[in-house]
Amino acid sequence: MAPAQAVIRMIERRDHLLMHRVHRWFAPRWVRLWMIAATRGGDGWLWYALGLALLILGGEQGQRAVLQSSLAAGCGVALFLLLKRATRRRRPCAIEPHCWATLLPPDHFSFPSGHTITAFAVAVPVIAQFPGSAPGVLFCAFSIAASRVLLGMHFLSDVLAGAVIGSLLGWLASALI
Repeated sequence: MAPAQAVIRMIERRDHLLMHRVHRWFAPRWVRLWMIAATRGGDGWLWYALGLALLILGGEQGQRAVLQSSLAAGCGVALFLLLKRATRRRRPCAIEPHCWATLLPPDHFSFPSGHTITAFAVAVPVIAQFPGSAPGVLFCAFSIAASRVLLGMHFLSDVLAGAVIGSLLGWLASALI
């Protein structure tokens, strides 16, 4: 077996072990509500509301942050659609039922997490323009990423890849504009 294949198999084994644990964990009510709210926020409305607030209240820096975030998120959507079609990795919820989460996935494929790519593609430029926003913006981005795993929508490796891709796109957009 090639070294790359061995690494992929090891990651998949660990992803599946975590999936089995998560899908059998009946989380406390507050965790379930937080994860559902986070994933719904990551559907887009949270970022649209943030963008609108930055345009209205953020002045020139806010406009720059919105432009950078829009560029990064748009590139992220194109990239995750391409990667999902190329990898065709099944979602955890398609492999094993979840004990409490009943949300339907937005598409059939898991790798990488589009919600996480978008969250970090938006977060990095906003934080670059408004460093004081880092705790709140990162809380939202990490909550969205965690929700995707805890709701059975993604494997941990899907979310980690999404965070790296989104952060890189956000950083590139910040450097370009």
